[in-house]
Amino acid sequence: MAEPQPGRRGGQFRVLDKDLGRITHAEAAQLHAMRPVWRLGLMVLAFVALILLAVGLSGAGAAYVWLGAGLVVAAWLGLAIGSNDVANSLGPAVGAGAIGLVPGLILVALAEIAGAVLAGGAVAQRLAGGIVDPAVLEASGTGALVMLAALTGAACWITLATGIGLPVSTSHSIVGGIAGAGTAAYGFAGVDWGAIGRIALTWVAAPVLAGLLAGALVMLLRHKVLEAPDRARAARLWLPGMVALMCGLFTIYLMRLLGLGLDRGGLGLALAVLAGGIGWITTFGRITAEIARDGKSAAKTLLRPALLVSVLIMGFAHGANDVGNVAGPLSVILGGARTGGYGLVPGAVLLAAGMTIALGTMLFGARLVSMVGSGITRLNAGRAFCVTLATAIVVIGASGTGVPVSTTHVAVGGVFGVGFAREWQDRRRREAARPGLPEEEQSRRRLIRRSHVATILAAWAVTLPVTALLGGAASWLTLLLSGA
Repeated sequence: MAEPQPGRRGGQFRVLDKDLGRITHAEAAQLHAMRPVWRLGLMVLAFVALILLAVGLSGAGAAYVWLGAGLVVAAWLGLAIGSNDVANSLGPAVGAGAIGLVPGLILVALAEIAGAVLAGGAVAQRLAGGIVDPAVLEASGTGALVMLAALTGAACWITLATGIGLPVSTSHSIVGGIAGAGTAAYGFAGVDWGAIGRIALTWVAAPVLAGLLAGALVMLLRHKVLEAPDRARAARLWLPGMVALMCGLFTIYLMRLLGLGLDRGGLGLALAVLAGGIGWITTFGRITAEIARDGKSAAKTLLRPALLVSVLIMGFAHGANDVGNVAGPLSVILGGARTGGYGLVPGAVLLAAGMTIALGTMLFGARLVSMVGSGITRLNAGRAFCVTLATAIVVIGASGTGVPVSTTHVAVGGVFGVGFAREWQDRRRREAARPGLPEEEQSRRRLIRRSHVATILAAWAVTLPVTALLGGAASWLTLLLSGA
């Protein structure tokens, strides 16, 4: 085999760039698929502006008008969240042929509702009362107006960014909007900047953790299954165990949410073992059937059952974390004092917000998955599985601690981790077999790749200050027009 020339890229150097290119194409397709939601957002913002103007001129029935405006903006954000991130959950499985598009959308929508109701409370409460002091919201009597301003500021930025072709995070936008609106209304002392700092630190740590986990998973999968002399035998040995472990750990997590821990007479442990056993048996049977049907042991065929499990976990994680972006501010607008206190989010609000996100998935998700899913997964189902699973684990962990994170950004971190892990494996294999490229050429290529990190981080960093400014401006205008 000819040595790769310094001026050309060998196959071992293209992995990360190709995966990052898919993310870029996915974002472009995502923006195109979001056009109907973008047009709806423009109409929502125009409607809210008319409401603000009407209340400012008449002053009659202001409380009910604020409530109506808040519901409209929150509903649009829920639809945008559901349509925007569905490809992260469903794209790999559809691309690998593990599930059809319509059944997959239904499955993800149900998983999102379950995640919102069972595990969405922590993030929602953090956004409702962990950024602006709940006592300040209650004492001022303007908490509903401030949260309406925060939602409006976030909606303005998401609509504007989508219109100009810039993918942004809903989670980052909501946090920035609340911080800016709270500062404009109550001053810097009214906002818990320590909480903002901890959330921002998690935004950096979560993609890194996902990258480490995804990299470890892809090395394990590649070493034990994909590069095994007998792929079919290795798949039947390792993949059912991986799926069983996923199902068992996820069941333990659910049992803790429901108050049925491992100390409750062994019920939680028994259910975890049962779920793991079902996952093992189902995966083993499906892998055997796939091999018998296709007569081969391609990675895409072997990983279909595992990808299907990851769809459920990823949908649950998305609902658990992103429902807070809607439910947190909305609970304050609906009147936290009458539902148990500011900062406490009723289950009915979580359910309504989760159903809105699920509706966005059903109405607008099909177009995005069709455009993005197959392209991301078609070339390598193994990498898609590792990224999806790592993303779900990290997002669920963040949801359990009440930290809003961006599902897409965590997934990008997983892509980096997989790319770097494969690059490291290829470099070790190449150095063991023959001399590699000159050191200066290897350094140049690494710098080109690492420059993607700086570009992506810069794009993410813009969202928080911009939405804070927009939220602050909306808060000032809202309070001015209401006479508060």
